[in-house]
Amino acid sequence: MPSFGQDATTPETTTQASGGKTVERDVEAPEVFAVTDEGLWDGRPSLGGVWVAHPDVGDPERVIIRNEANGKFVVGALFRREREIPGPKLQISSDAAASLGILAGSPAPLNVTALRREETQVPSEAEPADEASVETAAIAAPADVTAAPLDPIESASAAIDAAEPAAVAAAAPQPAPKASSLAKPFVQIGIFSVEANATRAAKQIRSAGLSPTVKRQETNGKPFWRVLVGPAANSGELKSNLSAIKAEGFTDAYAVTN
Repeated sequence: MPSFGQDATTPETTTQASGGKTVERDVEAPEVFAVTDEGLWDGRPSLGGVWVAHPDVGDPERVIIRNEANGKFVVGALFRREREIPGPKLQISSDAAASLGILAGSPAPLNVTALRREETQVPSEAEPADEASVETAAIAAPADVTAAPLDPIESASAAIDAAEPAAVAAAAPQPAPKASSLAKPFVQIGIFSVEANATRAAKQIRSAGLSPTVKRQETNGKPFWRVLVGPAANSGELKSNLSAIKAEGFTDAYAVTN
């Protein structure tokens, strides 16, 4: 089980840079939020994927939730519990309970730690030497060879084969996403540990006239899927997106940076 502060995911985004490449990864941030306490699922089905709620939370966060009884973990959203109810302070969703192996009404020892994205520079590997160059250097001068004209059909075929990679590289680039003046232009509908559940949520949001994106990420080798809508160009569009999403039953949806 990884300790606080260590890298908690494989790269999600890789950007080539001079002398190396930049990768984004999740790092545990206990200084933002960390708690170890009993957690409970009350047995009711819930929307919004994997989440946990605690009374001491300010803004929503992305967290890693660990069941210390069996070693299982999952990435989800952290929310504030709006009302005090009897029982453990940590309340989890039905999807979180399923991923962590927790039965309804059975408290389990949980550790919840905030996650943050950070960029890391990774040096690029040296380019391998060209095989043809290596072979040429190792072989002595060849004996006399009688030149013969190339078959015109074979020559044309070779020229076409050589041109195909260039044609692929010259394909028109994808249009850039529309610019937004907002710090948090996306709405996160939920974090899901099962891709089919994320796809189902996205389909429901799409039927409401919005354009959701299912984003696959990974933490400690375990994949999870975030469902997002955006980016909104302005605050009015963001508010409209939030209202439409919450009207579909995803009342815990909130604005995020990306």
